[in-house]
Amino acid sequence: MFKMLANAWKIKDIRKKLLFILLILFIYRLGSHIPLPGIDLAVLNAYVNGDTSVSNIFTLIAGGGVGSIFAMGIGPYITASIIMQLLTVAIPKLEQMQKEGEDGRKKIQQITRIVSVGLSFVQAGATVYGYVYTQNGSLFHYSHFLVYAVAVLALVTGTILIMWMGELLTEKGIGNGSSFIIFANILSGLPIGAQSLLLMVAPDVENPVAGWITLLVLLIVFAALIAFVVLIQDGERRIPVQYSRKGGGRQMYGNHTSFIPLKVNIAGVMSIIFAISLLQFPQQLSGFFPNSEVLVRIVSILSLRNWIGVVIYMVLIFMFTFFYTSFAVNPVEMAQNMKNNGGFIPGIRPGRPTSDFVSKSIDRLSWIGAGFYCLIALAPILVQAFTGVQASFGGTTLLIVTGVALEFVKQLESQLLMRHYKGFLS
Repeated sequence: MFKMLANAWKIKDIRKKLLFILLILFIYRLGSHIPLPGIDLAVLNAYVNGDTSVSNIFTLIAGGGVGSIFAMGIGPYITASIIMQLLTVAIPKLEQMQKEGEDGRKKIQQITRIVSVGLSFVQAGATVYGYVYTQNGSLFHYSHFLVYAVAVLALVTGTILIMWMGELLTEKGIGNGSSFIIFANILSGLPIGAQSLLLMVAPDVENPVAGWITLLVLLIVFAALIAFVVLIQDGERRIPVQYSRKGGGRQMYGNHTSFIPLKVNIAGVMSIIFAISLLQFPQQLSGFFPNSEVLVRIVSILSLRNWIGVVIYMVLIFMFTFFYTSFAVNPVEMAQNMKNNGGFIPGIRPGRPTSDFVSKSIDRLSWIGAGFYCLIALAPILVQAFTGVQASFGGTTLLIVTGVALEFVKQLESQLLMRHYKGFLS
């Protein structure tokens, strides 16, 4: 991998893309430390260091800069993208627009941006409201409507700027820009997580060996978990497809074998994100209504420290895995395209039997993939149960980081391969 990066750095075009990625991520991390207008920095520092609930999956995805102009980050854009994916299946006009090619996709992208701005205003208002009514009191110097309005506009502007930077990364960088922003935010918390882990397992005077053994075990588990995630991310079922010979003038085409690659978990990390979003939604509401005993009770039940919350979490992962897969892959359309191109699966008749076979294969893979993803998502809980140490990493964040890193490596390899062939042919 390091040799590949060294070779990529020697190519001028790729080096410019890598430098552009670093520049955008630097601007993003710099904006995460610019406070909102009117914020009291002393109160903000006490709030961030004293309230562990601000460090959750929403913070990791949104931006992590609590009280900054990038506090919401790219969260509204991700939510809008998910909503548009769901509406594309439910609304025939949007589905037809998606099939129109590049022009249709541009229209859907523009609608997604508009929805993102609308969601940004709603979330910005809720965020400012949460900053006003915290356990430490208001985070603002002055309690005035204009101060709150300026803070809302600053949050919305920051989200729009991040959305624009993400699209720039996708256009001029390597890979998906939104994924890079989430990737950078998760890695930014790595030093603090490593420091907290070292403090938790630091050897005491009475038993100096126990702490180092615990740390070694955690590192081995962490390395095994990364290997397991890479295996699941790259795992796929290849269904063989045979194409019959067709005549075209004096030449004959076809009569070759290909395959349909089906990933172990087509839904990927989205199933975990949906599940954790539902579980932590009552916790977000409890921030707005801190005196509600009903919400406090619900949050306690849905906590991952409670076995009921763990069971509900696993059930939601399975449900969202099948739900997301149902509109991400269309076996009927896949079978029809295969039939139109003269392809068939050996031993399976074209048409309905082919779609049923593909659908059954996807369902089996979804059961396996959802089970594996449950183990990955619950890994920190299992580590804490057996070692007594609260893990500073999460299965979801590990999936996101590994997935983005693997996709970046694949994109970089394709860029190098393309330039290698270009140089060879010239």
